[in-house]
Amino acid sequence: MAEDSSQLTGPDFEKGIRIDEVADGAMVQGHAFGEAVLIARRGEDFFAIGATCTHYGGPLAKGLMVDCTVHCPWHHARFDLRTGEAIAAPALNDVSSWKIEKRDERVFVTGKSDKKPTPQKPATSPSSVVIVGAGAAGGAAAEMLRRKGYTGPITLIGRDQYLPYDRPNLSKDYLAGNAPEEWIPLRPNDFYHEQKIDTITGTEVQKIDPKKREVTLSNGRSLGYGALLLATGADPVHLEIPGNDLPQVCYLRTLVDCQRIIEKAKHAKRVVIIGDSFIGLEVAWSLRERKLEVAVVGKHSVPLANVLGSELGSLVLKTHEANGVEFHLGRTATKIEERIVQLDDGTRLDCDFVVAGVGVRPNTALAESAGIETKNGVLVNEFLETNVPGIFAAGDIARWPDPRAGSIRVEHWVVAQRQGQTAARNILGAKEPFVVPPFFWSNHFDVHIHYVGHASRDDQPTVAGDVKAKDASVIFQSGKKVSAVASIGRDIENLEAEAALETGEEFRSDE
Repeated sequence: MAEDSSQLTGPDFEKGIRIDEVADGAMVQGHAFGEAVLIARRGEDFFAIGATCTHYGGPLAKGLMVDCTVHCPWHHARFDLRTGEAIAAPALNDVSSWKIEKRDERVFVTGKSDKKPTPQKPATSPSSVVIVGAGAAGGAAAEMLRRKGYTGPITLIGRDQYLPYDRPNLSKDYLAGNAPEEWIPLRPNDFYHEQKIDTITGTEVQKIDPKKREVTLSNGRSLGYGALLLATGADPVHLEIPGNDLPQVCYLRTLVDCQRIIEKAKHAKRVVIIGDSFIGLEVAWSLRERKLEVAVVGKHSVPLANVLGSELGSLVLKTHEANGVEFHLGRTATKIEERIVQLDDGTRLDCDFVVAGVGVRPNTALAESAGIETKNGVLVNEFLETNVPGIFAAGDIARWPDPRAGSIRVEHWVVAQRQGQTAARNILGAKEPFVVPPFFWSNHFDVHIHYVGHASRDDQPTVAGDVKAKDASVIFQSGKKVSAVASIGRDIENLEAEAALETGEEFRSDE
Protein backbone atom coordinates (compact mmCIF):
# COMPACT_ATOMS: atom_id res chain seq x y z
CA MET A 1 0.00 0.00 0.00
CA ALA A 2 1.38 3.42 -0.96
CA GLU A 3 2.12 5.83 1.86
CA ASP A 4 0.54 9.24 2.33
CA SER A 5 2.58 11.35 -0.12
CA SER A 6 2.30 14.37 2.18
CA GLN A 7 4.43 12.51 4.75
CA LEU A 8 7.19 11.51 2.33
CA THR A 9 10.43 13.39 2.82
CA GLY A 10 13.74 13.80 1.05
CA PRO A 11 14.60 13.54 -2.62
CA ASP A 12 12.44 11.88 -5.24
CA PHE A 13 14.54 8.88 -6.21
CA GLU A 14 12.50 8.37 -9.37
CA LYS A 15 14.13 11.59 -10.56
CA GLY A 16 17.47 10.41 -9.25
CA ILE A 17 20.08 11.75 -6.87
CA ARG A 18 23.65 12.74 -7.67
CA ILE A 19 26.16 10.01 -6.83
CA ASP A 20 28.32 12.44 -4.87
CA GLU A 21 25.33 13.26 -2.61
CA VAL A 22 25.59 9.79 -1.09
CA ALA A 23 28.91 9.40 0.69
CA ASP A 24 30.54 6.00 1.02
CA GLY A 25 29.09 4.33 4.12
CA ALA A 26 26.19 6.78 4.28
CA MET A 27 22.42 6.52 3.87
CA VAL A 28 19.88 8.96 2.44
CA GLN A 29 16.12 8.78 2.91
CA GLY A 30 13.85 9.79 0.08
CA HIS A 31 10.90 8.30 -1.71
CA ALA A 32 9.86 6.57 -4.90
CA PHE A 33 6.52 5.39 -6.24
CA GLY A 34 4.69 6.75 -3.21
CA GLU A 35 6.81 4.95 -0.61
CA ALA A 36 9.64 5.93 1.71
CA VAL A 37 12.92 4.52 0.39
CA LEU A 38 16.44 4.38 1.81
CA ILE A 39 19.48 4.54 -0.46
CA ALA A 40 22.79 3.37 0.99
CA ARG A 41 26.27 3.27 -0.48
CA ARG A 42 29.13 0.87 0.13
CA GLY A 43 32.08 1.72 -2.10
CA GLU A 44 30.79 1.81 -5.66
CA ASP A 45 27.74 -0.27 -4.79
CA PHE A 46 24.35 1.33 -4.08
CA PHE A 47 21.39 -0.32 -2.35
CA ALA A 48 17.77 0.70 -1.97
CA ILE A 49 15.33 -0.71 0.59
CA GLY A 50 12.21 0.39 2.43
CA ALA A 51 13.04 3.15 4.91
CA THR A 52 10.77 2.12 7.81
CA CYS A 53 11.55 -0.62 10.34
CA THR A 54 8.90 -3.33 10.35
CA HIS A 55 9.01 -3.66 14.15
CA TYR A 56 7.61 -0.35 15.45
CA GLY A 57 8.18 1.87 12.41
CA GLY A 58 11.59 3.30 13.30
CA PRO A 59 13.36 5.52 10.71
CA LEU A 60 16.19 3.38 9.34
CA ALA A 61 17.98 6.38 7.84
CA LYS A 62 18.65 7.56 11.41
CA GLY A 63 20.17 4.20 12.28
CA LEU A 64 23.65 2.79 11.82
CA MET A 65 25.09 1.24 8.68
CA VAL A 66 27.39 -1.68 9.41
CA ASP A 67 28.93 -3.30 6.33
CA CYS A 68 25.92 -4.18 4.17
CA THR A 69 23.36 -3.98 6.96
CA VAL A 70 21.38 -1.20 8.62
CA HIS A 71 20.55 -1.24 12.34
CA CYS A 72 17.33 0.46 13.48
CA PRO A 73 17.84 3.31 15.99
CA TRP A 74 14.78 2.46 18.07
CA HIS A 75 15.16 -1.20 19.06
CA HIS A 76 18.24 -2.39 17.15
CA ALA A 77 16.55 -4.59 14.53
CA ARG A 78 18.84 -5.35 11.58
CA PHE A 79 18.16 -5.50 7.84
CA ASP A 80 20.26 -6.64 4.89
CA LEU A 81 20.72 -3.71 2.53
CA ARG A 82 21.12 -6.05 -0.44
CA THR A 83 17.78 -7.83 -0.01
CA GLY A 84 15.73 -6.01 2.64
CA GLU A 85 15.69 -9.18 4.72
CA ALA A 86 15.11 -8.82 8.46
CA ILE A 87 18.22 -10.61 9.73
CA ALA A 88 17.99 -9.89 13.47
CA ALA A 89 15.09 -9.39 15.86
CA PRO A 90 13.00 -7.67 17.03
CA ALA A 91 11.87 -7.08 13.42
CA LEU A 92 10.46 -10.27 11.91
CA ASN A 93 9.20 -8.94 8.57
CA ASP A 94 11.45 -7.90 5.70
CA VAL A 95 11.39 -4.41 4.23
CA SER A 96 10.93 -3.99 0.50
CA SER A 97 13.92 -4.16 -1.81
CA TRP A 98 14.17 -1.75 -4.75
CA LYS A 99 15.91 -1.79 -8.11
CA ILE A 100 18.56 0.86 -8.55
CA GLU A 101 20.33 2.12 -11.67
CA LYS A 102 23.31 4.39 -12.25
CA ARG A 103 23.04 6.70 -15.23
CA ASP A 104 25.61 9.38 -15.93
CA GLU A 105 26.38 10.88 -12.49
CA ARG A 106 23.07 9.98 -10.85
CA VAL A 107 21.40 6.95 -9.26
CA PHE A 108 17.72 6.19 -9.78
CA VAL A 109 15.19 3.92 -8.11
CA THR A 110 13.30 2.24 -10.91
CA GLY A 111 10.86 -0.03 -9.11
CA LYS A 112 10.54 -2.79 -6.56
CA SER A 113 12.72 -5.83 -6.85
CA ASP A 114 10.87 -9.11 -7.15
CA LYS A 115 13.90 -11.11 -6.02
CA LYS A 116 13.52 -12.89 -2.69
CA PRO A 117 16.32 -14.32 -0.56
CA THR A 118 16.74 -17.93 -1.61
CA PRO A 119 17.19 -20.30 1.35
CA GLN A 120 20.18 -22.56 0.97
CA LYS A 121 19.88 -26.23 1.76
CA PRO A 122 20.64 -26.66 5.48
CA ALA A 123 23.93 -28.34 6.39
CA THR A 124 21.95 -30.75 8.55
CA SER A 125 18.25 -31.49 8.57
CA PRO A 126 16.86 -33.22 11.66
CA SER A 127 13.91 -35.55 11.22
CA SER A 128 11.75 -33.11 13.18
CA VAL A 129 12.12 -30.12 15.52
CA VAL A 130 10.12 -29.73 18.72
CA ILE A 131 10.17 -26.33 20.46
CA VAL A 132 9.10 -26.24 24.10
CA GLY A 133 7.92 -22.71 24.84
CA ALA A 134 5.95 -20.44 22.53
CA GLY A 135 7.36 -17.09 23.66
CA ALA A 136 9.97 -14.83 22.13
CA ALA A 137 12.68 -17.46 21.65
CA GLY A 138 10.40 -20.28 20.57
CA GLY A 139 8.45 -18.24 18.05
CA ALA A 140 11.56 -16.68 16.52
CA ALA A 141 13.21 -20.10 16.25
CA ALA A 142 10.24 -21.65 14.44
CA GLU A 143 10.21 -18.83 11.90
CA MET A 144 13.97 -18.97 11.34
CA LEU A 145 13.89 -22.71 10.66
CA ARG A 146 11.57 -22.08 7.75
CA ARG A 147 13.53 -19.02 6.58
CA LYS A 148 16.64 -21.17 6.37
CA GLY A 149 15.00 -23.81 4.21
CA TYR A 150 14.08 -26.47 6.75
CA THR A 151 11.17 -28.49 5.37
CA GLY A 152 10.72 -31.07 8.14
CA PRO A 153 8.03 -31.09 10.82
CA ILE A 154 8.11 -28.25 13.40
CA THR A 155 5.98 -28.38 16.54
CA LEU A 156 5.71 -25.29 18.77
CA ILE A 157 4.34 -26.13 22.22
CA GLY A 158 3.28 -23.44 24.71
CA ARG A 159 1.56 -23.55 28.08
CA ASP A 160 0.15 -20.08 27.36
CA GLN A 161 -3.23 -20.11 25.66
CA TYR A 162 -1.94 -17.63 23.09
CA LEU A 163 0.61 -18.00 20.31
CA PRO A 164 3.72 -15.72 20.42
CA TYR A 165 2.89 -12.12 21.25
CA ASP A 166 4.58 -8.80 21.96
CA ARG A 167 5.44 -9.26 25.62
CA PRO A 168 7.30 -5.91 26.12
CA ASN A 169 4.09 -4.08 25.24
CA LEU A 170 2.32 -5.67 28.21
CA SER A 171 4.03 -3.29 30.63
CA LYS A 172 4.20 -0.39 28.18
CA ASP A 173 1.71 0.97 25.66
CA TYR A 174 -0.83 -1.86 25.79
CA LEU A 175 -1.12 -1.62 29.58
CA ALA A 176 -1.19 2.19 29.29
CA GLY A 177 -4.13 1.99 26.90
CA ASN A 178 -2.19 3.40 23.96
CA ALA A 179 -1.99 0.21 21.87
CA PRO A 180 -4.96 -1.91 20.76
CA GLU A 181 -5.03 -5.63 21.43
CA GLU A 182 -4.76 -6.48 17.73
CA TRP A 183 -1.17 -5.21 17.85
CA ILE A 184 -0.18 -7.79 20.45
CA PRO A 185 0.07 -11.06 18.42
CA LEU A 186 3.38 -11.24 16.56
CA ARG A 187 1.72 -13.21 13.77
CA PRO A 188 -1.87 -14.03 12.82
CA ASN A 189 -2.81 -17.64 13.50
CA ASP A 190 -2.94 -18.35 9.76
CA PHE A 191 0.80 -17.62 9.53
CA TYR A 192 1.69 -20.82 11.39
CA HIS A 193 -0.62 -22.86 9.19
CA GLU A 194 0.90 -21.33 6.05
CA GLN A 195 4.41 -22.03 7.31
CA LYS A 196 3.45 -25.59 8.26
CA ILE A 197 4.33 -24.99 11.91
CA ASP A 198 2.18 -27.18 14.14
CA THR A 199 1.13 -25.31 17.29
CA ILE A 200 -0.06 -26.73 20.60
CA THR A 201 -1.21 -24.13 23.14
CA GLY A 202 -2.36 -24.37 26.73
CA THR A 203 -0.20 -27.47 27.15
CA GLU A 204 2.94 -28.23 29.13
CA VAL A 205 5.71 -30.69 28.41
CA GLN A 206 6.01 -32.87 31.47
CA LYS A 207 8.94 -35.08 30.54
CA ILE A 208 11.87 -35.31 28.14
CA ASP A 209 13.40 -38.68 27.33
CA PRO A 210 16.77 -37.90 25.68
CA LYS A 211 17.46 -41.57 24.87
CA LYS A 212 14.19 -42.06 23.02
CA ARG A 213 14.28 -38.45 21.76
CA GLU A 214 10.73 -38.02 22.91
CA VAL A 215 8.68 -35.53 24.94
CA THR A 216 5.54 -36.30 26.91
CA LEU A 217 2.81 -33.65 27.11
CA SER A 218 0.41 -32.85 29.93
CA ASN A 219 -2.43 -34.25 27.81
CA GLY A 220 -0.70 -37.65 27.71
CA ARG A 221 0.48 -37.35 24.11
CA SER A 222 4.09 -38.19 23.21
CA LEU A 223 6.11 -36.62 20.42
CA GLY A 224 9.40 -37.73 18.97
CA TYR A 225 12.01 -35.20 17.93
CA GLY A 226 15.17 -35.03 15.88
CA ALA A 227 16.22 -31.80 17.60
CA LEU A 228 14.72 -30.12 20.65
CA LEU A 229 14.76 -26.46 21.68
CA LEU A 230 13.96 -25.55 25.28
CA ALA A 231 12.54 -22.04 25.60
CA THR A 232 10.46 -22.40 28.75
CA GLY A 233 11.12 -18.85 29.97
CA ALA A 234 10.67 -17.69 33.53
CA ASP A 235 7.90 -17.20 36.08
CA PRO A 236 7.37 -14.25 38.43
CA VAL A 237 8.68 -14.57 41.96
CA HIS A 238 5.69 -14.52 44.29
CA LEU A 239 5.54 -12.52 47.47
CA GLU A 240 5.97 -14.49 50.68
CA ILE A 241 4.03 -12.31 53.10
CA PRO A 242 0.60 -12.60 54.71
CA GLY A 243 -2.11 -11.76 52.19
CA ASN A 244 -0.01 -12.71 49.16
CA ASP A 245 -2.81 -14.94 47.87
CA LEU A 246 -5.61 -12.37 48.05
CA PRO A 247 -7.50 -11.82 44.76
CA GLN A 248 -6.38 -8.20 44.46
CA VAL A 249 -2.68 -9.22 44.19
CA CYS A 250 -1.50 -9.28 40.57
CA TYR A 251 1.66 -10.26 38.74
CA LEU A 252 2.58 -9.37 35.16
CA ARG A 253 4.06 -11.97 32.87
CA THR A 254 1.41 -13.08 30.39
CA LEU A 255 -1.27 -11.44 28.27
CA VAL A 256 -3.89 -12.87 30.63
CA ASP A 257 -2.05 -11.24 33.56
CA CYS A 258 -2.09 -7.90 31.73
CA GLN A 259 -5.77 -8.18 30.85
CA ARG A 260 -6.52 -8.86 34.52
CA ILE A 261 -4.66 -5.72 35.60
CA ILE A 262 -6.43 -3.65 32.95
CA GLU A 263 -9.82 -4.91 34.13
CA LYS A 264 -8.99 -4.06 37.74
CA ALA A 265 -7.73 -0.63 36.70
CA LYS A 266 -11.10 0.19 35.12
CA HIS A 267 -12.76 0.06 38.54
CA ALA A 268 -9.92 1.37 40.73
CA LYS A 269 -8.58 4.70 41.92
CA ARG A 270 -5.35 3.65 43.63
CA VAL A 271 -2.78 0.89 43.14
CA VAL A 272 0.30 -0.11 45.13
CA ILE A 273 3.21 -1.55 43.17
CA ILE A 274 5.60 -3.69 45.19
CA GLY A 275 9.03 -3.64 43.57
CA ASP A 276 11.05 -0.85 41.97
CA SER A 277 12.28 -2.99 39.07
CA PHE A 278 11.96 -2.09 35.38
CA ILE A 279 8.66 -3.97 35.20
CA GLY A 280 7.36 -2.32 38.38
CA LEU A 281 8.23 1.18 37.19
CA GLU A 282 6.90 0.61 33.68
CA VAL A 283 3.64 -0.56 35.23
CA ALA A 284 3.65 2.61 37.36
CA TRP A 285 4.01 4.76 34.23
CA SER A 286 1.31 2.83 32.37
CA LEU A 287 -1.22 3.00 35.19
CA ARG A 288 -0.58 6.72 35.64
CA GLU A 289 -1.51 7.00 31.95
CA ARG A 290 -4.82 5.45 33.01
CA LYS A 291 -5.15 8.20 35.67
CA LEU A 292 -4.75 5.92 38.68
CA GLU A 293 -3.03 7.06 41.85
CA VAL A 294 0.16 5.00 42.04
CA ALA A 295 2.41 4.23 45.00
CA VAL A 296 5.65 2.28 44.53
CA VAL A 297 7.31 0.37 47.36
CA GLY A 298 10.97 -0.36 46.74
CA LYS A 299 13.87 -1.61 48.81
CA HIS A 300 16.45 0.59 47.06
CA SER A 301 17.17 4.22 47.92
CA VAL A 302 17.35 5.04 44.20
CA PRO A 303 15.40 2.78 41.83
CA LEU A 304 17.46 1.05 39.11
CA ALA A 305 20.72 2.63 40.33
CA ASN A 306 22.34 -0.80 40.55
CA VAL A 307 21.67 -1.28 36.82
CA LEU A 308 21.75 2.24 35.36
CA GLY A 309 23.98 4.13 37.80
CA SER A 310 22.85 6.66 40.38
CA GLU A 311 22.46 9.64 38.01
CA LEU A 312 20.25 7.90 35.49
CA GLY A 313 18.37 6.10 38.28
CA SER A 314 17.72 9.47 39.93
CA LEU A 315 16.40 10.86 36.65
CA VAL A 316 13.94 7.96 36.39
CA LEU A 317 12.85 8.56 40.01
CA LYS A 318 12.37 12.30 39.54
CA THR A 319 10.53 11.78 36.28
CA HIS A 320 8.05 9.44 37.95
CA GLU A 321 7.62 11.80 40.90
CA ALA A 322 7.02 14.74 38.55
CA ASN A 323 4.24 12.69 36.97
CA GLY A 324 2.53 11.98 40.26
CA VAL A 325 3.99 8.61 41.29
CA GLU A 326 4.42 8.30 45.06
CA PHE A 327 7.47 6.41 46.34
CA HIS A 328 8.23 4.58 49.57
CA LEU A 329 11.91 3.72 49.15
CA GLY A 330 14.13 1.71 51.44
CA ARG A 331 10.98 -0.11 52.49
CA THR A 332 9.48 -3.58 52.10
CA ALA A 333 5.90 -4.77 52.29
CA THR A 334 5.16 -7.00 55.29
CA LYS A 335 1.45 -7.66 54.95
CA ILE A 336 -1.41 -7.25 52.47
CA GLU A 337 -4.98 -6.82 53.66
CA GLU A 338 -8.16 -6.33 51.65
CA ARG A 339 -7.48 -2.67 50.80
CA ILE A 340 -4.19 -2.06 52.63
CA VAL A 341 -0.49 -2.76 52.10
CA GLN A 342 1.50 -2.52 55.32
CA LEU A 343 5.21 -1.66 55.22
CA ASP A 344 8.06 -2.63 57.52
CA ASP A 345 8.04 0.81 59.18
CA GLY A 346 4.34 0.52 60.04
CA THR A 347 3.08 2.69 57.16
CA ARG A 348 -0.29 1.57 55.81
CA LEU A 349 -1.00 2.31 52.15
CA ASP A 350 -4.56 2.38 50.86
CA CYS A 351 -5.15 0.67 47.54
CA ASP A 352 -7.75 -1.06 45.39
CA PHE A 353 -5.30 -3.65 44.11
CA VAL A 354 -1.61 -4.56 44.16
CA VAL A 355 0.90 -5.34 41.40
CA ALA A 356 4.04 -7.19 42.48
CA GLY A 357 7.20 -6.99 40.41
CA VAL A 358 9.96 -8.56 42.48
CA GLY A 359 11.80 -10.62 39.89
CA VAL A 360 11.47 -13.89 38.00
CA ARG A 361 12.92 -17.39 38.20
CA PRO A 362 13.93 -19.46 35.17
CA ASN A 363 11.84 -22.56 34.50
CA THR A 364 14.57 -25.20 34.61
CA ALA A 365 12.74 -28.12 36.27
CA LEU A 366 11.98 -29.86 32.96
CA ALA A 367 15.62 -29.66 31.89
CA GLU A 368 16.89 -30.84 35.26
CA SER A 369 14.65 -33.89 35.25
CA ALA A 370 16.09 -34.86 31.86
CA GLY A 371 19.69 -34.72 33.11
CA ILE A 372 20.51 -31.42 31.42
CA GLU A 373 23.09 -29.35 33.29
CA THR A 374 21.74 -26.25 35.05
CA LYS A 375 23.13 -23.48 37.21
CA ASN A 376 20.62 -20.67 37.73
CA GLY A 377 19.58 -21.42 34.18
CA VAL A 378 20.20 -24.10 31.58
CA LEU A 379 23.89 -24.25 30.70
CA VAL A 380 24.64 -24.03 26.99
CA ASN A 381 27.78 -23.66 24.90
CA GLU A 382 28.49 -20.82 22.48
CA PHE A 383 26.19 -22.49 19.94
CA LEU A 384 23.34 -22.60 22.53
CA GLU A 385 23.48 -26.39 22.74
CA THR A 386 23.17 -28.12 26.12
CA ASN A 387 25.34 -30.97 27.39
CA VAL A 388 22.83 -33.35 25.79
CA PRO A 389 23.48 -33.51 22.02
CA GLY A 390 20.53 -32.34 19.96
CA ILE A 391 18.95 -30.34 22.77
CA PHE A 392 19.33 -26.56 22.64
CA ALA A 393 18.13 -23.81 24.98
CA ALA A 394 17.35 -20.14 24.38
CA GLY A 395 15.76 -17.17 26.10
CA ASP A 396 15.29 -16.49 29.79
CA ILE A 397 16.44 -19.99 30.81
CA ALA A 398 19.72 -20.02 28.86
CA ARG A 399 23.04 -19.36 30.60
CA TRP A 400 25.61 -18.91 27.86
CA PRO A 401 29.33 -18.01 27.62
CA ASP A 402 29.18 -14.38 26.56
CA PRO A 403 32.56 -13.42 25.01
CA ARG A 404 32.66 -10.17 27.02
CA ALA A 405 30.95 -10.87 30.35
CA GLY A 406 31.54 -14.59 30.82
CA SER A 407 28.75 -16.97 31.82
CA ILE A 408 25.52 -14.95 31.99
CA ARG A 409 21.77 -15.33 31.85
CA VAL A 410 19.60 -12.32 31.03
CA GLU A 411 15.87 -11.75 30.77
CA HIS A 412 15.60 -9.44 27.76
CA TRP A 413 13.03 -9.84 24.99
CA VAL A 414 15.42 -9.08 22.12
CA VAL A 415 18.03 -11.47 23.52
CA ALA A 416 15.45 -14.25 23.66
CA GLN A 417 14.37 -13.65 20.06
CA ARG A 418 17.93 -13.49 18.77
CA GLN A 419 18.92 -16.60 20.68
CA GLY A 420 15.93 -18.40 19.19
CA GLN A 421 17.08 -17.36 15.73
CA THR A 422 20.67 -18.44 16.39
CA ALA A 423 19.61 -21.74 17.93
CA ALA A 424 17.46 -22.45 14.85
CA ARG A 425 20.39 -21.86 12.53
CA ASN A 426 22.60 -24.10 14.67
CA ILE A 427 19.98 -26.84 14.74
CA LEU A 428 20.48 -26.78 10.97
CA GLY A 429 24.25 -27.10 11.32
CA ALA A 430 25.39 -23.48 11.05
CA LYS A 431 27.85 -23.68 14.00
CA GLU A 432 27.25 -19.97 14.65
CA PRO A 433 28.39 -18.66 18.05
CA PHE A 434 25.95 -16.36 19.84
CA VAL A 435 28.03 -13.21 20.24
CA VAL A 436 25.53 -10.34 19.93
CA PRO A 437 25.60 -8.11 23.05
CA PRO A 438 22.42 -8.14 25.15
CA PHE A 439 20.05 -5.23 24.47
CA PHE A 440 16.84 -3.94 26.05
CA TRP A 441 14.80 -0.76 26.14
CA SER A 442 12.64 0.72 28.90
CA ASN A 443 10.16 3.61 28.82
CA HIS A 444 9.30 5.92 31.72
CA PHE A 445 7.07 8.80 30.61
CA ASP A 446 9.37 10.86 28.34
CA VAL A 447 12.55 9.03 29.41
CA HIS A 448 13.41 6.30 26.91
CA ILE A 449 16.38 4.17 27.91
CA HIS A 450 18.46 1.96 25.63
CA TYR A 451 20.87 -0.44 27.31
CA VAL A 452 23.40 -2.60 25.49
CA GLY A 453 25.94 -4.98 26.98
CA HIS A 454 26.07 -6.53 30.43
CA ALA A 455 27.66 -4.80 33.41
CA SER A 456 28.40 -6.40 36.75
CA ARG A 457 27.75 -4.68 40.05
CA ASP A 458 31.48 -3.98 40.33
CA ASP A 459 31.74 -2.11 37.02
CA GLN A 460 32.18 1.64 37.30
CA PRO A 461 29.73 4.03 35.57
CA THR A 462 30.88 7.23 33.86
CA VAL A 463 28.42 9.77 32.50
CA ALA A 464 28.98 11.34 29.08
CA GLY A 465 26.59 14.19 28.33
CA ASP A 466 23.83 15.80 30.37
CA VAL A 467 21.50 13.40 32.18
CA LYS A 468 19.16 16.18 33.32
CA ALA A 469 18.79 17.31 29.71
CA LYS A 470 18.01 13.68 28.74
CA ASP A 471 20.99 13.62 26.40
CA ALA A 472 23.57 11.27 27.85
CA SER A 473 25.20 7.86 27.92
CA VAL A 474 26.25 6.05 31.06
CA ILE A 475 29.32 3.98 30.20
CA PHE A 476 30.11 1.01 32.45
CA GLN A 477 33.69 -0.17 32.58
CA SER A 478 35.72 -2.90 34.22
CA GLY A 479 39.14 -1.30 34.31
CA LYS A 480 39.50 0.23 30.85
CA LYS A 481 37.17 -2.29 29.23
CA VAL A 482 33.63 -1.10 28.36
CA SER A 483 31.05 -3.66 29.46
CA ALA A 484 27.76 -1.84 28.86
CA VAL A 485 26.26 1.49 27.77
CA ALA A 486 22.90 2.93 28.87
CA SER A 487 21.70 5.87 26.77
CA ILE A 488 18.91 8.44 26.71
CA GLY A 489 18.49 10.67 23.68
CA ARG A 490 21.50 9.06 21.99
CA ASP A 491 20.11 6.28 19.84
CA ILE A 492 22.93 6.26 17.29
CA GLU A 493 25.56 6.24 20.03
CA ASN A 494 23.92 3.21 21.61
CA LEU A 495 24.03 1.45 18.24
CA GLU A 496 27.71 2.34 17.91
CA ALA A 497 28.32 0.88 21.35
CA GLU A 498 26.56 -2.33 20.34
CA ALA A 499 28.67 -2.62 17.20
CA ALA A 500 31.89 -1.99 19.14
CA LEU A 501 31.02 -4.53 21.84
CA GLU A 502 30.17 -7.12 19.20
CA THR A 503 33.43 -6.74 17.28
CA GLY A 504 35.66 -6.09 20.29
CA GLU A 505 36.60 -2.63 19.09
CA GLU A 506 37.10 0.26 21.48
CA PHE A 507 34.01 2.36 22.14
CA ARG A 508 34.25 6.09 22.83
CA SER A 509 31.34 8.42 23.45
CA ASP A 510 31.00 11.55 21.35
CA GLU A 511 31.80 13.51 24.54
